[in-house]
Amino acid sequence: MNTVTIVGRVGNDAKENFRSFESGSTKTNFSVAVNRWDAKTSSEITDWFRIDVWNKQAEFATEYIKKGRLVAVDGIISSNKWTDRTTGEEKESYYITANTIRLLGSKKDAQEEVEAVL
Repeated sequence: MNTVTIVGRVGNDAKENFRSFESGSTKTNFSVAVNRWDAKTSSEITDWFRIDVWNKQAEFATEYIKKGRLVAVDGIISSNKWTDRTTGEEKESYYITANTIRLLGSKKDAQEEVEAVL
């Protein structure tokens, strides 16, 4: 089963990457930073995840997903493979396609966000 849940801070506003397609679909993406403990170095390490969001959720994300916001994302992990045009090297990246996005944080944070949108 391919399912993943992450909780972290948003790295960029989702509205920066919003796109509409001729088919009527919409898409945006944003990054999420997730901290984990590394026993070898006895320190926290930050992993960055790209989150792809489609259609109604993409429209929601453009309004509410802002840099610094604490979110929980449930989705599936996918990969993208390509050949670097400059070096000819095979490359691969991973991303999460969101099924659900939950805004986390205090009620005060949520109220400030709604007021900013209005």
